[in-house]
Amino acid sequence: MRCGVRKADLFASLVVFLVALPLCVGVAVASGVPAELGLVTGIVGGLVAGALPGSSLQVSGPAAGLTVLVYEAVRTYGLEALGVLVCAAGLVQLALGALRLGRWFRAVSVAVVQGMLAGIGLVLIAGQVYALGDVAAPGDGPGKLAGLVSLPGRMDPVALSVGGATMAVLLLWPRWRRGARLVPAPLVAVGLAAAVTGVFDLEVRRVEVQGLLDVVQVPPVAEFGRLTEVGVIGTVVAFALIASAESLFSAAAVDRLHTGPRTDYDRELMAQGAGNTLCGLLGALPMTAVIVRSAANVRAGARTKASRVLHGVWLLLFTAVLPGALGVIPVAALAGLLVHAGCKLVPVREVRGLWREHRGEVVVLGVTAVAITVGNLLEGVLVGLALAVAKTAWETSHVHVETEDLGAAGLVVRVLGHATFLRLPKLLDALEALPRDREIRLELGGLRHLDHACAAALEGWAAARQERQGVATINRTS
Repeated sequence: MRCGVRKADLFASLVVFLVALPLCVGVAVASGVPAELGLVTGIVGGLVAGALPGSSLQVSGPAAGLTVLVYEAVRTYGLEALGVLVCAAGLVQLALGALRLGRWFRAVSVAVVQGMLAGIGLVLIAGQVYALGDVAAPGDGPGKLAGLVSLPGRMDPVALSVGGATMAVLLLWPRWRRGARLVPAPLVAVGLAAAVTGVFDLEVRRVEVQGLLDVVQVPPVAEFGRLTEVGVIGTVVAFALIASAESLFSAAAVDRLHTGPRTDYDRELMAQGAGNTLCGLLGALPMTAVIVRSAANVRAGARTKASRVLHGVWLLLFTAVLPGALGVIPVAALAGLLVHAGCKLVPVREVRGLWREHRGEVVVLGVTAVAITVGNLLEGVLVGLALAVAKTAWETSHVHVETEDLGAAGLVVRVLGHATFLRLPKLLDALEALPRDREIRLELGGLRHLDHACAAALEGWAAARQERQGVATINRTS
């Protein structure tokens, strides 16, 4: 049995390594940092986060979901500050895990998370379309979208062909199920692109290789002083919260793929925090659990956490022995890989299902995605959370007015449900429509909640009615 487990984990680790290798490089290039830093994060995700308790089968590394935020952070604060941001975010995650707040991330609206991923996907696609044609992309999201109009005339046809062929392989290769089990589509697509450009000596931009020792640098102590800046603090919080949410949602998804031990969310959050703290000290990219690699791990037959630790070992060996191999990879091929990944972040199928049953959720999802696309990631998520809270408050604040005619004794009006300021216009309209020549006794004992705005309005209505007719009283008990 042990031998079978070891063989299964060994095979799964090789599969995950082959999936992770091109993705680590692609995410790093798209984030505007040296390609080797993506591999460093993948190595830490395997050797550190993979060895710690939490989720037994999910795999961590650099994720497309943080690409946009990392790119903006590097552009704003510089590459030297990236390690400080990631290290601080890791410490925040460790604190959240120690306080046992990991489970609360499951309380975040699914529509907000899907909207966040959709917005990231759209911005990622908009940016990588430029790289498909070896064209420099504008710095901000709106600029990228506006520039798409004039983009076709500026794209290099050779690079565009390489990127387009890469996406075609990514779509077609999984249809050959036997081949897809042995060699993952991302590796096939990028490997073929590198081989073709090398054999035919095509003039396309390739990944720049700087060497592992040259790019891994401990952040200067002076950079930690920037943690007092408001913008830096906001970026750290965004890194921590978004990476945590993505990791824990990924853990929930992975748990549905296997029958083994379930995820301990607080421990997993601390494992992610430990990994990100070390990534920050090495000046690497932030780390999250990645559903693509995790699903590949489960489907390849992994039984224990040994598979994800071993995948980190293979990444380390590749980086140490064959670092020059990165220099043959066309940037357009990585762009095609990330455009494909960005499209998968847009939850088209989920939107169709939500529209039939929960249209309000679709509105939250869409507003979040648009806010991220035209603004930035943190602002978009905050807008989405605010809208989700407002939607929930509106849906739960139902108030119902019942009237009982007691004849000469007047009317008894009972207010039931949740009386909040959101339903105040409806409540006052119902009260104003009551007969003005009858005595009214207002019963509020059936209310489950009465906020200050409604209480003040009801007192004001009763006082005004008593002043005019002297026939209104309020009873707050049933």
